[in-house]
Amino acid sequence: MMEQYTRIKAEYSDAFLFYRLGDFYELFNEDAIEASKILEITLTSRNKNADDPVPMCGVPYHSATDYIKRLIEAGHKVAICEQMEDPKTTKGMVDRQVVRVITPGTISEEEGLALKDNNYLAAIHLDKDLYTVAFIDVSTGESRITHSDDWTQFVNELQGVGPTEIVFDSEAEAHLIDKVKNEVTAYFSPHVKSQAEASPIQFQLEAAQGNEIACLELLSSYLYSVQKQALDYLQEVERYELSQYLQMNQYAKHQLELTRSLRTQRRQGSLLWFIDRTETAMGGRLLKQWLDKPLLNQRALEVRHNRVEQLLNHYFERVELVEQLKHIYDLERLVSKISTGSANARDIDQLRRSLTYIPRINQILVALNTSIGDVVFPQLNEFSEVYDKIDQVLQEDLPISITEGNLIKAGYHQQLDTYRDALENGQQWLADLQAREREATGLNKLKVGYNKVFGYYIEVSRLYSDQLDSERYHRKQTLTNAERFITDELKEIERTILDAQEKSVNLEYDLFIELREFIKDYTEALQNLTREIATLDVLASFASLSEDENYVRAELVETAKDLTLVDSRHPVVEHLVGQEAFVPNDVQIQPDKYLLLLTGPNMSGKSTYMRQVAFCLIMNQIGCFVPAKEASLPLIDQIFTRIGSSDDISSGQSTFMVEMMETNIALEQATPRSLLLFDEIGRGTATYDGMALAEGILHYISEHVQAATIFSTHYHELTDLEASIPELRNIHVGATEEAGELIFHHKILPGPADKSYGIHVAKLAGLPPEVIQRSQVALNKLEARAKKIKQTDTQQLSLFDVSPEEPVADVAWERIAEAIEALDINHMTPLEAMQNLAKLQEDVATYRKED
Repeated sequence: MMEQYTRIKAEYSDAFLFYRLGDFYELFNEDAIEASKILEITLTSRNKNADDPVPMCGVPYHSATDYIKRLIEAGHKVAICEQMEDPKTTKGMVDRQVVRVITPGTISEEEGLALKDNNYLAAIHLDKDLYTVAFIDVSTGESRITHSDDWTQFVNELQGVGPTEIVFDSEAEAHLIDKVKNEVTAYFSPHVKSQAEASPIQFQLEAAQGNEIACLELLSSYLYSVQKQALDYLQEVERYELSQYLQMNQYAKHQLELTRSLRTQRRQGSLLWFIDRTETAMGGRLLKQWLDKPLLNQRALEVRHNRVEQLLNHYFERVELVEQLKHIYDLERLVSKISTGSANARDIDQLRRSLTYIPRINQILVALNTSIGDVVFPQLNEFSEVYDKIDQVLQEDLPISITEGNLIKAGYHQQLDTYRDALENGQQWLADLQAREREATGLNKLKVGYNKVFGYYIEVSRLYSDQLDSERYHRKQTLTNAERFITDELKEIERTILDAQEKSVNLEYDLFIELREFIKDYTEALQNLTREIATLDVLASFASLSEDENYVRAELVETAKDLTLVDSRHPVVEHLVGQEAFVPNDVQIQPDKYLLLLTGPNMSGKSTYMRQVAFCLIMNQIGCFVPAKEASLPLIDQIFTRIGSSDDISSGQSTFMVEMMETNIALEQATPRSLLLFDEIGRGTATYDGMALAEGILHYISEHVQAATIFSTHYHELTDLEASIPELRNIHVGATEEAGELIFHHKILPGPADKSYGIHVAKLAGLPPEVIQRSQVALNKLEARAKKIKQTDTQQLSLFDVSPEEPVADVAWERIAEAIEALDINHMTPLEAMQNLAKLQEDVATYRKED
């Protein structure tokens, strides 16, 4: 047996081998040692008395799913090795084979999958100038493919898809694979395409190109190597171009909190968490896909908006539709399980139960279309023939196992009814036999029983066993307090019952498989149904959300940088603080005034304001209404953000370096149809450096990028740029100081803020009073000095606090004065000015010391 194990393990050296021994999956050697740690199960050994015992551990086969899931989550593969023969009828070693390899990207068991998340396996094909990715969700059968000649865009797409596993050609250039590994978190699987397999899984893709074919062949070959079966349920590959959707890189998605909260890294607190009111698992997955890929096609977007509007306007129909959707199971994954032959009777029953609600959903859709006067909502296929077939075959109360009977309805199959009749009569025969034996022996406690090992028997107490006729009663088993016997009559009854029972169970299994194969023929049509139901679910979710939260349908405008929001709100923050507490704000971006310079104190709501603008645009382009009283929005092609601070410790990059890199990406890739949200650019370095960079960036946006921009800053000096940058408009967050206390109004007002109120915010944060007092004194001095610097040229300013009465005839003072007069201030950078000032201060200090 260990020779067989070693031979099989050698073929799957990168996986934990679950080797079937009876009712357990056993692991040996290094697998056992490692698995016992991860799974927290007891490590034992085989041949304990040998000089070199074999480490081993095991898990029951009927509860292996949870253990497999834990190994997969730890980033490992699991090879399932089953007994291919019945040990009872096999002489010698039972043949065993690996029937499936479970990997992070191919796990399909419901216990190992998140309900409303896809689990993608991706294959990548990397040429020096074209990068292709194909990905598939094995649990649903959906697959897509795209490519890009831009490395950054390709990586952004991989990060957005978020595959749990990436397969690549083992002969691919190592440096390119390493670049992907540095950017994407996933389990990476090198694979060698086998010529013998000849790509048994055929993906359908119209007019496939060379790089697409290579990528799909790699995916096909890998899938077959781990699944060990044809995957006929795979849907036709959807080819898409990245330019068809609003693009956001991972920085933007992260900082906008689209699917995860920045603070907790959990779903709760994100935009997805708040807007998701879907009732089905497949609707939830589709909503997440839409949020990742907002539309740029205005016609397709208007179709979504129209349907949401009609569902919002027809309250009673929508409420009933939502109620029906609550009863629909995860048909997408159910259909996949049926097609792969892994569905049990309860899975088929869930399909039956789901189909019972389709006729009522169709009635609701007809009523909606009638009220509208147009076919806005197409009818769904009701699959009456599938429902009728299931209902004819399966009982109502079904077991999990499909090999132990009790699956098929009475009256469906004549031969099965015959076996069942024999079983029912057999039970009556046994009852009659027990009554007769008690009467014949006079032993009222005699009983007729059964167990799987010894079959049927007559049991009496050992005290009375000698009273039985030894010629008629044959001893079968001796227990502590009882003896068991068999008679010729009982043997005949046993033979009849067991024969009927075995044949009945086998026939039920065959009839169930026949039903499953019947449903399998409807795979493609059922997959179409799942997409239609998921779409209805998401649209109804949008309508319910929009009605409950008073959202409005945005008017779509053609002109880029023409954006108007009246009383816009941040949907998540508004939900958390309450509608009454949240202060809505207007947003006005115009083609000639598209660069908004936003000033105001910390904690006043600048970041919230910037995020809510992005949310309104994103929600509009996925088909939802937006949180505002009025909205007029263009279709944005890209959103770039720099909100908050972050560093990249793993690559040794500081907060400021990350900030500059993100800014550079935005300036390089943004178009006039993009949105830039920059918060405090330049704050990670010296004041004058940061100010100079911020000014340079603003000029570059106006002269080259020309994208709609909201630029938040504490550098009040930048507000003067309104005079030199025609496209720039100052706005600020209102705040007032009352009795030394700072009052936030959270209202966006025209013009620049008068000051930052940083010390007031520090006071609110609870800094010690001594810190606040010293800081205020220092601030007063700095402001006084700045005020002097702004004095006109007619008023001579001494930088060295020298009174007018003091003579400056000294040679050293003359030299300093000459140095000052020689400075060409108009052609200095802020940094050069600071350096010259520092040098002059050193000269003055030196002179005074000598004097």
